[in-house]
Amino acid sequence: MKIVFATNNAHKLDEIRRILGNRFEIVSLEDIGCHEEIPETGDTLEANALQKAQYVYDHYGLSCFADDTGLEVEALGGAPGVHSARYAEGTDHDSEANMAKLLRELEGKDNRRAQFRTVICLIGTSPLHLSHEGGPLFFSGSVSGTIAQSKSGDGGFGYDPLFVPEGYDKSFAELGAEVKNKISHRARAVEKLAEYLHSLES
Repeated sequence: MKIVFATNNAHKLDEIRRILGNRFEIVSLEDIGCHEEIPETGDTLEANALQKAQYVYDHYGLSCFADDTGLEVEALGGAPGVHSARYAEGTDHDSEANMAKLLRELEGKDNRRAQFRTVICLIGTSPLHLSHEGGPLFFSGSVSGTIAQSKSGDGGFGYDPLFVPEGYDKSFAELGAEVKNKISHRARAVEKLAEYLHSLES
């Protein structure tokens, strides 16, 4: 089964392919010749994921899923949340700038509890639409943890060097892809997506 993952982020694409395994052919936006900058103007993770998946489905007629992920920090009222990739002013996916701002915002705060949350939206052609009459499906996953005082580890991407998942004493960046892909927010959302996709094959 061929499905578009609406991303050109090589890290995310590799992570998704590892989690889903080889039962599905997951292709990127580049693979289908989509070079447009798909807008992400929603004010929730769900809205952004839907916006991206709907764009590909409407313009290319292909089954597609898209995700949006946010880091939600309790002491900051859930920020950066939907703005996680552009948290530092005037930047886009600048991880170093985003992490630097997050550490500044948490200076002097004892509560460093946070969670990563991923929402996946799936829109599909037959047979994907058979179970939900063509409408979008949403799958979500989250992982709780804390924000470290400083960065550690050189693996992963985004806020991984700062996020220490619950039950561990190392950051996502230190734990490595194998561990992260078992416990991460994206892994949990993708697991739900995979369960649905596998159910179509039975």
